[in-house]
Amino acid sequence: MTMQLEAAPAAPSMPATGDLFNPADSESDLSFSLQDFVTEFGDELLDSLNRANPPVYNGVPRANRQLVLASLKRQLFPAQAEVVHAAAELLVNQGERAAIVNGEMGTGKTTVGIALGAVLNAEGYRRTLVLSPPHLVYKWRREILETVAGAKVWVLNGPDTLLKLIKLREQLNVPAEGQEFFIIGRVRMRMGFHWKPAFVRKRTRYGMVGACPHCGTMVTDLDGEPVSALELEAEETRRKCHVCDGALWTLMRPRSLSGSDQSSAVLRALKRIPTIGEATANKLMKTFGDSFLASMLGDNLHNFINLMDANGELVFSDRQALRMERAMSSMEFGFGEGGYQPSEYVKRYLPQSAFDLLIADEAHEYKTGGSAQGQAMGVIASQVRKTLLLTGTLMGGYADDLFHLLFRALPGKMIEDGYRPSASGSMNAAAMAFMRDHGVLRDIYSESDGPAHKTAKGSKITVRTVKAPGFGPKGVLRCVLPYTIFLKLKDIGGVLPPYDEEFREVAMDAEQAETYRNLAANLTAALKEALRKRDTTLLGVVLNVLLAWSDCCFRAETVRHPRTREMLAFTPAQFNELALMPKERELIDICREEKAAGRKTLVYSVYTGTRDTTSRLKMLLEQEGFKVAVLRASVDASRREDWIAEQLDRGIDVLITNPELVKTGLDLLEFPTIVFMQSGWNIYTLQQAARRSWRIGQKLAVKVIYLGYAATSQMTCLALMAKKILVSQSTSGDVPESGLDVLNQDGDSIEVALARQLVAA
Repeated sequence: MTMQLEAAPAAPSMPATGDLFNPADSESDLSFSLQDFVTEFGDELLDSLNRANPPVYNGVPRANRQLVLASLKRQLFPAQAEVVHAAAELLVNQGERAAIVNGEMGTGKTTVGIALGAVLNAEGYRRTLVLSPPHLVYKWRREILETVAGAKVWVLNGPDTLLKLIKLREQLNVPAEGQEFFIIGRVRMRMGFHWKPAFVRKRTRYGMVGACPHCGTMVTDLDGEPVSALELEAEETRRKCHVCDGALWTLMRPRSLSGSDQSSAVLRALKRIPTIGEATANKLMKTFGDSFLASMLGDNLHNFINLMDANGELVFSDRQALRMERAMSSMEFGFGEGGYQPSEYVKRYLPQSAFDLLIADEAHEYKTGGSAQGQAMGVIASQVRKTLLLTGTLMGGYADDLFHLLFRALPGKMIEDGYRPSASGSMNAAAMAFMRDHGVLRDIYSESDGPAHKTAKGSKITVRTVKAPGFGPKGVLRCVLPYTIFLKLKDIGGVLPPYDEEFREVAMDAEQAETYRNLAANLTAALKEALRKRDTTLLGVVLNVLLAWSDCCFRAETVRHPRTREMLAFTPAQFNELALMPKERELIDICREEKAAGRKTLVYSVYTGTRDTTSRLKMLLEQEGFKVAVLRASVDASRREDWIAEQLDRGIDVLITNPELVKTGLDLLEFPTIVFMQSGWNIYTLQQAARRSWRIGQKLAVKVIYLGYAATSQMTCLALMAKKILVSQSTSGDVPESGLDVLNQDGDSIEVALARQLVAA
């Protein structure tokens, strides 16, 4: 038998007498909540903090920088301009190596980064390098051209990246006519250019499918369907295993293409482009030649789209050009170029400070200690004069997340504080030291009965130390506040409409509720029995079934043990195809009300594959007279913005999708009402998806509604997520006014906390 106990602070001892105060009233008289404390003493604390650490920027902008901002084609909001002035003051006048902009989703961090590049350019910082998420490379290019007059933008995201860097090396001493921006996708930054899919083939009832070579898991799409080996072989994107996160690709030796190989490669590339078929591709090859087309396709976009014939006429119409521009923004074409990965080339072959300013978008993606892209970012950051980190989630909850990011951006400061790499170059000891200084560690005691000694029986107690979410005030004061500028939506003021979040508990039908209670009782009993046998394989199955069943009970549900395949429970379908479930009735009422008010509705459903609910929701809503579209994973990420625009042109009232598909890079301003049919586990995804339409440019009040069945695991899960939602924001010094925001009380994950409550019931 084993029992685990978590170390907790000792309970305060009670006074021996009641002479000094009444113990019964002690809690109300002497206990003070954090919120009340800040309200009462916040001003004095702020004054004291400002005296000890004078602000870098006093709110008075420098005239020369104000003139630069006034000259931009796109004018900044006052709050955005303040952030630019503060960052410039920190980097230039204070001489710091890096600055961090921690801005909420929708505050225009991209615009802030571009404006800072323009301000620093006027003070001698000539070249700006942007590290961007791959699907936002061309969005950065577009926004730079729309903001900075006369800017030259180089996209370093295709197989010709090395050639462009070589060309840059040759032109380092040539005076530039305008400001230069270089944009590179974070995947391209850390990789060579020659790769091929790497997977094992497995024969199944679905045919020949691909499987992970590391763990053997079948490769599936976002809908949970197996992907055939032929499809994987032909894919242009690099996949990872969704179970073990292993790469499903491998690097291959660079080679030069022969003439015939190049011709066939160019022909294949042309036929991948929308509006270009076999006949058009052959005509282009005959007219312009494969070498000329290869050089143009290497730039991926505008040179090719604006191709002219011998008479000076554009080859492609405006309609063709628009479709091609949308599709080609994320395409990559390779015709034999290759060599060093870009980060290594910048380090080895470009002089120190060839790039003056590095802007790292979505900087939290570089926080992992051993990740290749994090290390590549650190290499590039060491070669530039100044670094700007843009992020909406500075810390993922654990102190060591922040350590690696700070060490890559501010190595001098971290070494000064004593966090040095070991003789072998390992950062593990330094990260643990940082964690002990500024993080939260928890001791877990395990007690077991048995032969604790060779000659006697007794209890054996073991102690292990694990990290928990949280970041100490000393760390905030030392590592965050001196280098971080916070930008919140409320700071922009008057630009954004009202935002409202609401929980709605929906009561199940009587028969549905009774079936759920019986199912929950049976599964909980089976789970407790399995846990007594030290079998945890059933835990995930039980949690998923109890969360999903009430939304999927229009199908029969069979629950089996994942290892023994023993049937644990069975429930028949509770509703037929036409009968509405309570949540569905609530959704239809919401959509009807919003349509009457001239508003479109965005509906999130997290279930795919065998539990898919989107098709049923679409059918039910269409029966009520709504025009509905379903965004599925089969729509490529680069085409989703275009696809949604086409559906809006068709006049849809409701868009149904999985929140994972729209959590980054999409503004859904046309859908001011958002309904979560389910929440899922991922707090980051939940927050991102909830704010898709509450962004700069929105004119209507935004309404977000979370639906959950009363007295089920769904409401328990939402309550637990509410407790967790502020862990990542503990470094911002602010408590957001979100309907889900409650201060974190413990360090368990959502799954663990839900399991604890389930087993304790």
